[in-house]
Amino acid sequence: MESATNFEDIELADFLGEQASDASSGIQQGELFTERQHKLLNEILPMIQKINKEKYEIFINRIADLESMANSVAKFPSLLGRSELAGGTRTRDTLIESLIKHQDDTDRTLRLPSKANLGKALLVAKTHTLSDFSNFSKHSGNEFEKYAKAFENETMLSIFTLLAEDVYLNLISDVTQPMEFRREWALSLILLWEHWNDQTSENVAPVLQSVWTARRRLAPAFGTMMGTSELLLISMQMDDQWISFIKQKMGDNGVTQAMEEFLFGISTEQISELRSILKTKGISAIGRDEVSKFLGQHVKADAGLDYRDFYSLYTVRRDNARSRTRMKLEGPHKTLEDYFIQFVTEQNKEKQNNDTFAK
Repeated sequence: MESATNFEDIELADFLGEQASDASSGIQQGELFTERQHKLLNEILPMIQKINKEKYEIFINRIADLESMANSVAKFPSLLGRSELAGGTRTRDTLIESLIKHQDDTDRTLRLPSKANLGKALLVAKTHTLSDFSNFSKHSGNEFEKYAKAFENETMLSIFTLLAEDVYLNLISDVTQPMEFRREWALSLILLWEHWNDQTSENVAPVLQSVWTARRRLAPAFGTMMGTSELLLISMQMDDQWISFIKQKMGDNGVTQAMEEFLFGISTEQISELRSILKTKGISAIGRDEVSKFLGQHVKADAGLDYRDFYSLYTVRRDNARSRTRMKLEGPHKTLEDYFIQFVTEQNKEKQNNDTFAK
């Protein structure tokens, strides 16, 4: 049933209000959505209003709630400037050093700035909203078809931004990495917290999203568990940066195991156990739907393309990697995402050095 409320056509920018003038305050009015997302919302909202005014009202109210959250986050002091807090003076440099110093295996929530925790909650709420627009578009006729895919991409980009926070924290805590890199990752993390968008995520997201999609489509057989053919098929569809990563890093045992975990959706320990079971039984290969039966426990090896599946399986791999590091166990101590973003950082630094030398 359509709502009896009367609506006027509005521009999203008018609804959200003018952008705050203090550029140092981080997430601001008008900064909640990217320019690309603004464009999509300005196009789709009038279309929704015409066919379903009740749903239109729900979306408008949701955006208003997000804007209220964004304004609350913006009131907290900038993480890039100098702030006098109850615990003393905080600057960008002291925050970087604190991130490097206070790294352990316990929950980090209380060690992170309040603005970071609030901003993360805002990003999660925004991700759900973008996904709602995608789902609505999927069931609203041909004229909405392009918006379904566009909002799905924006949802995944938000998920990669959320994932990037974990990756940066993991890399910052890696004492085997050069201090120069760890400080660079700490600064990237602070910038992410300040605005909840990240250039590295923007560049890496399409690659990893394509790998994730290909992983689902290929549905590798669980036999040798090496994933070689699947990896080659995936790599043929990727860009030059991914191909370089495969060529240079797949000789690293940790990277290989992290890739297998990503491809097969189960842990290194489960892969080893399953390989042994299949060898003993003389079985050459099984499908994803048989993994739980052979392992004797339920495992979510057959994950779909839902953004929540992507993130939940990532967190399982992340937590397993952290546990191996803490307990000094064999197996990958990083996720595939960690290894790939580390590789991208190394490549960018090498390019910078080459450009400087060329001058």
